[in-house]
Amino acid sequence: MNLVSEVINKAEAFVTDFFQQKMPVEYVYHDLEHTRQVVEAVAELFLSYDLTEEQRELLLIAAWFHDTGYTEGPKGHEERGCKIAADWMKKESYPQAAIDAVGILIMATKLPQNPTTISEQIIADADLSHLGKTTYWVRCDLVRQEMATMSGKHMSEKEWIDFEIQFMESHDFHTKAATALYDKRKQKYVRELLKQKIRLYPSEGFPKDPDDVFAEKSKKFKKTTSSMAAQIVSNAKPEDVAINNIKLGRGVETMYRTTYRTHVNLSSIADNKANIMLSINAIIISIVFANLVPSLETNPNLLLPTAGLILTCLIAIIFATLSTRPKITEGKFTRKDIEEKKSNLLFFGNFYNMDLKDYEWGVEEMIKDEDFLYSSMTRDIYWLGKVLAKKYRYLSICYGVFMYGLIVTVVLFLVSYFL
Repeated sequence: MNLVSEVINKAEAFVTDFFQQKMPVEYVYHDLEHTRQVVEAVAELFLSYDLTEEQRELLLIAAWFHDTGYTEGPKGHEERGCKIAADWMKKESYPQAAIDAVGILIMATKLPQNPTTISEQIIADADLSHLGKTTYWVRCDLVRQEMATMSGKHMSEKEWIDFEIQFMESHDFHTKAATALYDKRKQKYVRELLKQKIRLYPSEGFPKDPDDVFAEKSKKFKKTTSSMAAQIVSNAKPEDVAINNIKLGRGVETMYRTTYRTHVNLSSIADNKANIMLSINAIIISIVFANLVPSLETNPNLLLPTAGLILTCLIAIIFATLSTRPKITEGKFTRKDIEEKKSNLLFFGNFYNMDLKDYEWGVEEMIKDEDFLYSSMTRDIYWLGKVLAKKYRYLSICYGVFMYGLIVTVVLFLVSYFL
């Protein structure tokens, strides 16, 4: 995006620093990334319209400042964003008419949207442009997390899918440019949401053809629910954030992250222990063959303890090797396995023989379905645990054989010496 105006660069720098310094981390959707995407969408949309340089500049300023009011919570954030933008623009010597125009543009993003001028329509469409972009699923998950964190209401999978379908179908882009750029993909996402609902809740008696469901649901849900979304977000209590943030996703994410890290660390420890045993026993066998074996002809009484020592070291080496030996899997899942959520695409050993297209499709299916994603992570942790159990079982045998074998060998050497 080429922003020719120097003042826009100043606005970007100010808002970037503002978000980094003042925006609470709980706003995972209304973050700096969302603001950047809105600015990019504004610049993309206004190219289709005959706007003056001043109108374009004011649109970009409004896009940069439209969510700065979230520092004090979602309720009334548009009004606070107008004030923050006004204070900055006064320092940049903007006339009052321009300041008022930016305020009107920021207010045009308020839900439910009701823009009138083409500039208001552009910024309103840009604010919800993620509904028709490739980043939809990622931003959708962040919306869900933020709404649950700030409102304290945790929707079930079914409630969330219903809410998202209602919101998507009640929304229409205001400009022809946005409709051309984003609406086709947005309708595709609506169909995918319906497919997901049919797959997860077949008992509700939906037709098997998703297009039939789409046609039926489009008529049923063509009622505005933008006000409902605004109400849920606006009712958030700032004091709920810290408590509910633990309940929502961070606790779960921390649990998975910690578990993965623990498994990896334990696997590394097991491999180090196995390497130690391999090195020690290899050294002992080298010493035995270099020093004890040649002397057996003159000292036949050392045959039994020498053989015991070699046998001990060999068994220890075998089990140390088994603990580090990799297991070769088939490395391929079928589309049917993925559709039935029987696959785990998070471990390379499960997909290295798959075609790239099938693997990409499978990962997209997994990302779109939160239950599938978490079940895949759970499966991955489970099988990592199974592998760890096997490693440590072999290591336990290895150390046991080494310890008791050395004791027996020392006893045999002592007996041989005294006899």
